[in-house]
Amino acid sequence: MPRSIWSGNISFGLVNIPVKLQTVVREKSVRFHLLNPDGSCRLRRKLYCPETGEEYDFNETARGYEIAPDQYILMDEKELKKLRPDEGRSIAIDAFIRIEEVDPVYFDKPYYLVPDENAAKAYSLLLRAMEESKTAAIAHFVMRERQHLSILRPRDGAIVLHAMHYSDEVAEAGQLDIPRDVKPAGRELDIAMKLINEMTTDFDPSRYRDEYREELEKLIEAKAEGKEFVTAATAEGGGRGRVVNLMEALQRSLREKQGGRKEPRARRPSRAAVKPQAQERHRKTA
Repeated sequence: MPRSIWSGNISFGLVNIPVKLQTVVREKSVRFHLLNPDGSCRLRRKLYCPETGEEYDFNETARGYEIAPDQYILMDEKELKKLRPDEGRSIAIDAFIRIEEVDPVYFDKPYYLVPDENAAKAYSLLLRAMEESKTAAIAHFVMRERQHLSILRPRDGAIVLHAMHYSDEVAEAGQLDIPRDVKPAGRELDIAMKLINEMTTDFDPSRYRDEYREELEKLIEAKAEGKEFVTAATAEGGGRGRVVNLMEALQRSLREKQGGRKEPRARRPSRAAVKPQAQERHRKTA
């Protein structure tokens, strides 16, 4: 059962819908503790000054913002308290939008919104209205001393809230050093489109597993029971070797996806498309 981490109201016009915020994702990462070499003691970290070696309790610390190497501005707790957003209990809906207009890069953690007692009717009204109008709601709320931008959307008979990144937190693709003037050849693009068509299917999340975590859990279980654990042998020759050029890689991939058992001989690329190293290999093997 997901646990509630926040409670408040969805503010929908003049309607207030009491809700609880519950986690959607249950992280299953395997976490380790730091121990001494023989495992008899769990190690602890401590706060200390590296220059004097003096130790400090957490309550004795001050907050500082680094403005230059080893130069800090000290912040008083009273000053920070004045700036913190009001600890309201309202998820205030600002507007309704089309969910497809939002780039997924803005999405952060998802949560379920569950109606509180006597709020089922109002909750159902908002849920059904978003389903019928095919819209999602942009809202903001305060949790853990921080104001969060969020989006509310219907999912399987429930309302899901996604915390979102603000626009100035997301790096634009235009800031990246990506060549913009490289155009694919028509033949390469045609084969790439055919390969995509062969690989297109309905998304089924149950098909994908964290194989490393599963193997790690088996190892932990076996060691806990005092058994010898043997990992699955890695297939020899896992790599397929370096392919001469992009066209050959596309053609080979497409043939495999189409189920071709006998791979026909690839057409030799033009001399202009072959790198000098590849030309040298062709001369030696001719």
